[in-house]
Amino acid sequence: MNKGSLGIMLIITLAASLLFVAGISAGTKAPDEVQIKSPFEHKKGIVNFTHKKHTTEHKLACGECHHDDKGKARTDLKEGDEVKLCFECHNKPGEMKGKEAKGLSKEEKRAYIANAMHDNCKGCHRQYNKDNNTKAAPTKCTDCHPKEKK
Repeated sequence: MNKGSLGIMLIITLAASLLFVAGISAGTKAPDEVQIKSPFEHKKGIVNFTHKKHTTEHKLACGECHHDDKGKARTDLKEGDEVKLCFECHNKPGEMKGKEAKGLSKEEKRAYIANAMHDNCKGCHRQYNKDNNTKAAPTKCTDCHPKEKK
């Protein structure tokens, strides 16, 4: 084999390797926007969570939303890692509040998917607004839940 052929084969191999690595990387990228939904009936519109905005603009680490079974942030996560869907653990439909929730512990309330989601999202949004003296982060139902089209 001459030097020219060897050089061409080397370039082709390098290009193929780069395309393969790019393909793996692209296949594990988290979507820019995620619909927050569960298999349970929804009484309000489905939330479109801006994953990219939260991770790039607000610099949130994966573990600030994704947690372990003790409620502690998952510090071992990186983009593309598999995570459980919220309702796999918070597996009671709806929300428990008011008189119905009286006497339940915080953990018992968080077994309900809506309680878990609202605690996580609204708590963070309220803290952001307080820390930044703003009302930019949504905290009202209609700010996150679009009206359903009929």
